[in-house]
Amino acid sequence: MKLYLFFITAFMFSASIQAQEPNEAWNLSPMGSSLMVHGGTGLIQTPTSRMLAEGDLHVSYTDNDEYRFWSATLQLFPWLQSTVRYTDVRTRLYSPFPGFSGDQTLKDKGIDVKFRLIEESYYLPELSVGFRDFGGTGFFESEFVGLSKKYGDFDFHLNMGWGYLGTTDNTSNPLCDLRDSFCKRPGGFSGLGGKIDYQRFFKGPASIFGGLEYQTPWAPLRIKLEYEGNNYINDRAGELKQESRWNIGAAYSWKNFDFSINYQRGNTIGFGVNYNFNLHTLRQVKVDNQPRQLKVKANNFPITQTNRNRLIEDLYYQAGFALDDSRFEEDSLTVYGQQISYRNKNEAIERMGRIMAFELPETVKTYQIVSTAGSIPLVETVIDADAFKKQAKYQTLEPNMASTYRRQDLSQVSVDNYTPLNTAGFFSGIEAFWIQTFGNPEDFYLYQAGVLINGGYSFNGKSSIAGTIKANLFENFEKFTFTTDRAKSSLPRVRSNAREYVSNREVTMENLFLHWNGRIAPNLYAQVYGGYLETMFGGAGAELLYRPVDSNLSFGFDINYVQQRSYENDFDFFDYKVLTGHANIYWQPSFLPKTQITFNIGQYLAKDKGVTVDFAKRFDSGIVVGAYAAFTNVSSEEYGEGSFTKGFYLSIPFDLFSLKPSKGQGRLPWIPIARDGGQALIRPITLYNTTEARSLFN
Repeated sequence: MKLYLFFITAFMFSASIQAQEPNEAWNLSPMGSSLMVHGGTGLIQTPTSRMLAEGDLHVSYTDNDEYRFWSATLQLFPWLQSTVRYTDVRTRLYSPFPGFSGDQTLKDKGIDVKFRLIEESYYLPELSVGFRDFGGTGFFESEFVGLSKKYGDFDFHLNMGWGYLGTTDNTSNPLCDLRDSFCKRPGGFSGLGGKIDYQRFFKGPASIFGGLEYQTPWAPLRIKLEYEGNNYINDRAGELKQESRWNIGAAYSWKNFDFSINYQRGNTIGFGVNYNFNLHTLRQVKVDNQPRQLKVKANNFPITQTNRNRLIEDLYYQAGFALDDSRFEEDSLTVYGQQISYRNKNEAIERMGRIMAFELPETVKTYQIVSTAGSIPLVETVIDADAFKKQAKYQTLEPNMASTYRRQDLSQVSVDNYTPLNTAGFFSGIEAFWIQTFGNPEDFYLYQAGVLINGGYSFNGKSSIAGTIKANLFENFEKFTFTTDRAKSSLPRVRSNAREYVSNREVTMENLFLHWNGRIAPNLYAQVYGGYLETMFGGAGAELLYRPVDSNLSFGFDINYVQQRSYENDFDFFDYKVLTGHANIYWQPSFLPKTQITFNIGQYLAKDKGVTVDFAKRFDSGIVVGAYAAFTNVSSEEYGEGSFTKGFYLSIPFDLFSLKPSKGQGRLPWIPIARDGGQALIRPITLYNTTEARSLFN
């Protein structure tokens, strides 16, 4: 089939709908989108161009006889959807060597991504392009272009697919007319998995496939019918018998769950369940005081009659501000301290402003809040008292508290007048940890949980000695029988012996180090540190960071000379030493809301050189979803399985588990394969986190 024939088909598909007279059947309001077997919005075995609501996260399990799938589908932006997936192939063993994996079945990781190019309108169908299993070993590797159009309770889908989705070859590849290289799909995969094979995209046999989804009058139930483009001849589970290319299924919704059942290939019954929630709207009920209501009458008394003790207590208990210094003047009040409760800076400032307006006389025209870290001032918030009171008393048609204050770099007066409380003394804390890993040869799911006990002594709020003890409480890491791999490697083993550091060690010293940090110039912060810096390395280092207030761009660099720690004794070292460091760029692009992209450029622990790119998206709930990849001068063959370092993480605010407002985040990483290339030092303290108050990631 020629290229133009595909577009004629697509045009006829949309034009046949446009030919109808406009009426109430043309309801473009979303009827919702359900998932296919592999995860991601779709019918049964085939994807569609449909998207979920921004922030939707669907966690799924499906069972299709030869295959079991665990997947998580996230709608990062209205136009971008991503799916990560684990596949269990029941008909194959994890390894042909029984001593390596026993009777565990084959597991595989996969990543899908889909982009919406045109959003559905009254006349135009939705148009999307998707890539399946593009970053793994290619079990289901394919690409597709899809059209979707809704008519009443019916949602119609027409797609063209390549790779796994195009194996029936029921049409000619239209791109073959543009260039001969598209006529044949290259065989095999470069590297050892994990590498994106761009040279295979949209090449080789192609198929037309599609179907429809019907929303029944009974709201929880929808019916699906599809015609697929895969022939199942070269499946990883072996050649599967296909008696029909028509599949039918049903999806039933109940609260946050979707249950599905389907009949595939004319001979196979499948079923699944997924749990759905939205990362923007996720909330925890709070037991908290209402913001302070202002007095009707003015406070006509001198500043000297202010009840300072009550003011300090109210700022702490009702606004979460721990004050460590203050300056009272006839027309202004300056307070220094840390916000310990409220993640949202606007809520924190409004609560503080209301308390100060309630307690202070009318002669005070300016409230200044200087946020600190330790005894280091970070950012100054200046509130216009009169404007704030007018907004707080709802004397305007559309109250806007944010218009009454400004955030700025520290004035010299604020810095010079800051005399923090005695910050010398001991400190301590305890927090829980959870480490998990999927798809291992010994067991599919391995975990380790316990507590991190940290503490130390602060000399002056800027200098300290600190350490962390890790105590394991329960785990199944004793199953780690496969420690350092025997694969040949030209790189020093800086991370691939990670299992020796975590197996059979109940109590370990994670770090123990000396540290100093401070503000050395406007917008410029520095730190130096030395000791046992992380689980695998110790040494000394320094960092500089330039971070203007509320700027979408910050940058700095770090340099470290470290030596590899022994996994046999917490205090010993191996012989390996390395100079490592990076130039660090932190960018929040204006065209991608609530998104941060970080670039770390330099030399890694294995002495390879390159850049790590980290992409993070923050949702309204405070949850951050991120992914990163390191690209260095190490080839995929030198790197080994996985081809290059990459990973994902989920950062969850403690606020979602507490009945009281709280700050802090817990991080859950997922690293498909961690080897030695592109591995950075895990510094115990970073200036970007320390100076977070200067330009919040929101």
